[in-house]
Amino acid sequence: MELDEMKLAWQALDQRLEQQHALNVQILMDSRLDRLRRGLWPLVWGQGAQIALGIGVMLWGVAFWSTHTHIWQAMACGIAVQAFGILTMVFSARVLSLVQGIDYAAPVLEIQRRLATLRAWRIRVEAPVFAVLGSLIWIPVMLMLIQYDWDRMGDADWWGRFPGLVPWMALCGGVSLVVVGLAYGLIRWTGHRRWLENNFAGRSVQKAESVLAELKRFESE
Repeated sequence: MELDEMKLAWQALDQRLEQQHALNVQILMDSRLDRLRRGLWPLVWGQGAQIALGIGVMLWGVAFWSTHTHIWQAMACGIAVQAFGILTMVFSARVLSLVQGIDYAAPVLEIQRRLATLRAWRIRVEAPVFAVLGSLIWIPVMLMLIQYDWDRMGDADWWGRFPGLVPWMALCGGVSLVVVGLAYGLIRWTGHRRWLENNFAGRSVQKAESVLAELKRFESE
């Protein structure tokens, strides 16, 4: 009888230990996932600020071209800046949507898949698009600022007196694109492609990936 009681006591102790272990595992998982969620907040705030910037740029472009409809060159510059502002907002909204789509109650593998989608978007789509646009958008911005100066002087027909200005700036934009392409090629050639991709993905994404890798190792142990 005493032996049976001891067996029952050991079984009860084993169950308590298993329950305690499961509770400890859940507490650890919850703390790590909360850390992951908080680690992505800087990315969310940054994208929110980028949306605000995009709105400002878009409104500036609209205000400019709507008051220069009689000068097609100036109007084209304003529309280009407006389009850039809209694109900035769209890309930021896409990133926020991908972050919002992460279900922190899902299995670690599913969270990793969602995070991989976010990383791929930032590296393969967002970074190349803005690298190209960043090499060109300064041209209409510069021309708009020049137009403001001529507006203050009451001379709207300065475009006709400087016919070589736009081709010259277009050439400078082409040179900027070449420089960006050469820089990317040099970084890849020197074996720093992963470093560049991590910078494109952002520190928040890198930290989240680190937390998930830690959780994955813990699950496999």
